Amino acid sequence: MTEGERDFRKVTVDRSEGFGERLLGVLLDRAHEMPPQLIAPLVAEEVGRIGGRDVSILLQDYDQLMLAPLPGMRLMVGEPERIDDSQAGRAFLSAATVEQPQADGVRMFLPLLDGSDVVGVLAVTLSTVDDDDRRLLRRLAGLVADMLVTKNSYTDQFFQARRREPMSLAAEIQWSLLPPLTMVTPQVSVAGILEPAYDVAGDSFDYALNDNILHVAVIDAMGHGLDAAVLATVAIGAYRHARRTDVGLADLYMFMDTAIDKQFGPDHFVTAQMMRLDIGTGHLQWVNAGHPAPLLIRDHRVVQALESPGTLPVGFGGAIPQISDQALSRGDRILFFTDGLIEEHRTGEEQFGEERLLDFVDRAGCVGEGVQEMVRGLSHTLMQERGGVTTDDATLFLIEWCGGTADHLVTAEA
Repeated sequence: MTEGERDFRKVTVDRSEGFGERLLGVLLDRAHEMPPQLIAPLVAEEVGRIGGRDVSILLQDYDQLMLAPLPGMRLMVGEPERIDDSQAGRAFLSAATVEQPQADGVRMFLPLLDGSDVVGVLAVTLSTVDDDDRRLLRRLAGLVADMLVTKNSYTDQFFQARRREPMSLAAEIQWSLLPPLTMVTPQVSVAGILEPAYDVAGDSFDYALNDNILHVAVIDAMGHGLDAAVLATVAIGAYRHARRTDVGLADLYMFMDTAIDKQFGPDHFVTAQMMRLDIGTGHLQWVNAGHPAPLLIRDHRVVQALESPGTLPVGFGGAIPQISDQALSRGDRILFFTDGLIEEHRTGEEQFGEERLLDFVDRAGCVGEGVQEMVRGLSHTLMQERGGVTTDDATLFLIEWCGGTADHLVTAEA
């Protein structure tokens, strides 16, 4: 490019601030110093600038059944809305805008996306809606989600809004450990769920996507209550520490094993599964330390349980574990679960069992749904089948491998 061409581009590129930039810029410029309680009135003011009214911010509750309204000045605070049978729930599950015609305009429900994790829904009414409104509100909802997640660390208000029943101290600890419940990228997607949400103690999971390697751990600490939560905290901390030193799966297991043994002695243990997935090739590796075998789902059916050589639970001083391998096909899903899911039973009755779990997964026939919707729907269906009561923690964690690349996301549109 010649100097003259560069000068021409400098002259012709319009860098003045337009309406949309001003609208979003107010939020961005004020976000750094904004106290958490003032997010609500500022969002309501910004929505009002494009003719919006009756603004509500709805946050997902901990057991993923309801969308609970966030209280705040200038927000419309109504009753919680069920995720499964409401327009707000449709927007939440689909991660897409839903429009509901009304006598006085259009009620819009926009997903609040923190990355790919849907934390709630922004609801607003406009007299009329055009594509410019849709674009601005979609981007505004994304910015509001980022602000809510950032300010969440500075206040208890968002936690309190999401709670629909008392939470145990053990559950409080476990929820503070968790990564976002959902991550969706063009190459791989993950979603997890814990139950009972308000009384979970020893179950937990963690993941990280480092370049082309997805790391995942699902754990179940022995015992119940606060003791199990403390044991799980050390286990997840040891997993993260070893993972961040970039060791292999065998060394990672050995590090966790040593950490648990030194801290708690030979009478405490954690069952676990640790895996690595190359999201470019679909090469899956894992170590199973006392968990049920994960399920490989292909073309809407469970095609096999991913059996592997047994390894002692973490903390028992097991030998160097053998690494298992599996080549995935695009679209494959792997479902990890803890024994609380299949061992649950009512007094005097048989356990729920792996065979019934396999039957439920096959009958769900929902591979076409997003990972969050599938794992959430499966967890709630299984909970209902078990009578709505669980006496042990239960975890579901789902991975979908799509392959390909995400290079197109770094190319600016013309």
